[in-house]
Amino acid sequence: MRPRILVAEDDPTISEVVERYLKHDGYDVECVSDGPTALHRALVTHPDLVVLDIMLPGLDGLEVCRRLRASTSTPVILLTALGSEGDRIAGLEHGADDYITKPFSPRELALRVRAVLRRAAGMSGPPSTGVVQDGDLRLDRGSRLATLGEAEVQLTTREFDLLSFLMDNRGRVFDRPTLLSKVWGWDFGDQSTVTVHVRRLRAKIERDAADPKRIVTVWGTGYRYEQPVAP
Repeated sequence: MRPRILVAEDDPTISEVVERYLKHDGYDVECVSDGPTALHRALVTHPDLVVLDIMLPGLDGLEVCRRLRASTSTPVILLTALGSEGDRIAGLEHGADDYITKPFSPRELALRVRAVLRRAAGMSGPPSTGVVQDGDLRLDRGSRLATLGEAEVQLTTREFDLLSFLMDNRGRVFDRPTLLSKVWGWDFGDQSTVTVHVRRLRAKIERDAADPKRIVTVWGTGYRYEQPVAP
């Protein structure tokens, strides 16, 4: 079955070009031009990935992403204005898996789409099978399921991959460029991406995100997943 992509972009020229490139790559593509329609179609049709422009009429892309994250883990790629670091960080805070800045190459977007879909399917990054556990925190990489105690933890594709990588390398310190390379597959990029994802993970898996015991900061260096702690 061909992966289904929902593209929400109000510029008809950009929308047409993106649709053509993604269809050429073998995807089924639906294009919409406003936020409310994007949210409705994403919740009704359950696409494999959503491409969201931040500046959508009716409901902006950040709010669409936030509402999607309340009920689904569907991967989201945000389209942001060039140089708008605030939008990029806000997008990651709202649960986006990736972002691409305008103006962009349609081919670059197609490659990002492919990479995010592969990670969502467990086809790259951490091993696709096996379970890793730390006390009451459990990751099942076969099903891409995270649980804390009896409750499921809703993680985005990137959050799952980052947590899996850190848990596989307990006790080792990684700086942000290394994590970008190992988890995102980027040789360069906005390092705040890592910072935001660590902050989101702490909010979901730590008893006190302000005093983390699992993912700790090694000041001046990076992050380390501590050895297992007692539940």
